Amino acid sequence: LYSVGGFLFELSAGTLNSGTALAFLALLGMPLLFALAGCVAGLILAPLYNLLARFGFGLELELDSD
Repeated sequence: LYSVGGFLFELSAGTLNSGTALAFLALLGMPLLFALAGCVAGLILAPLYNLLARFGFGLELELDSD
């Protein structure tokens, strides 16, 4: 909230501080960066897990219906 308010105030005053702009862009950019990193990690680790599961290193789950 501080970042958005400070960004809008400095934008309206015409003196955009680089620290405020960086904080505002980090507020928008960090969730996108973490989402991208999670997607890339999933794309790499899922085939690796499937490869290892073929050789018996996977998880086995048995559910009883008692």
